Amino acid sequence: MDSAAYLASQMAKGFARSLQQRAAKLGFSPGQFPILLELWSEDGLTQKQLLERVDIEQATMANTLSRMARDGLVERRPHPSDKRAQQIFLTSRAVAMQAEAIEAAMATDTDLLKDFRQFERELLLEYIRRVLENARNLQV
Repeated sequence: MDSAAYLASQMAKGFARSLQQRAAKLGFSPGQFPILLELWSEDGLTQKQLLERVDIEQATMANTLSRMARDGLVERRPHPSDKRAQQIFLTSRAVAMQAEAIEAAMATDTDLLKDFRQFERELLLEYIRRVLENARNLQV
């Protein structure tokens, strides 16, 4: 229990389980949430652009996007200037669920951080951001 890596892994599982329960009611999975966030921010990204923004493997991204297309959350369209690329666009269904999906993620945070005072929550988020920055620097 003194390993930050182990505890971070357990924490991630806890957040994923909590979000899964809420997300299933809306029609998406926690693994799709980062992609949805990116597309809500900027619709029409290519798979390569999504890979640069979301830290997952190429094969995982391809499989996730295929499931999202199957489930009616995204659609692929030919890129207007790059014949090899496709742009990924949200469907009206995915656009309509944005507010509820973000609310579900915030409710997950609220539930799992319920015993934290505001300054503790802010410190935790700052510490997590620092760890993630260190992890990004290791990958370079």
